Amino acid sequence: MSKLTVLPNSYLTLNYRLTLPNGADYINTFVDRPATVLMGSGQFAPCFEKVLLGLKVGEKRSALLSPEESFGDRKEDLVQWVSLQALKEGRDEDVEFNPGDVIEFNAPSGAQYAGVLQSINEEGAWFDFNHPLAGVAVNFEAQIVAIM
Repeated sequence: MSKLTVLPNSYLTLNYRLTLPNGADYINTFVDRPATVLMGSGQFAPCFEKVLLGLKVGEKRSALLSPEESFGDRKEDLVQWVSLQALKEGRDEDVEFNPGDVIEFNAPSGAQYAGVLQSINEEGAWFDFNHPLAGVAVNFEAQIVAIM
């Protein structure tokens, strides 16, 4: 085993899995190919980076993360009405929208944010701007493949 350990600014390759309370995979790189992450760059949420700190190549660690530790609690005020005019702004004329679609919007500051379309009619649509895992405890499991 390598003597290198994961530190706050480490560049590393890892396999990881996020599972839901029912055991279903939300993300699983163990079945595909490893991910590459620069710690502290914002690529991974701080709660996941905290689990990785101190690991060595080949080591594996799991942690059950509460909603408060991971994606936060669901906030009902993040379910919002968007007018059809605002929804179509800057999009192709023939674009179609269906419940379940994840739609990106531009904020006045230039930032982008996304919401899940809940329902739509000729006047507008209801969107849920919560993270899909908000309010859910998740299990995070990771194994370090390489530290560079």
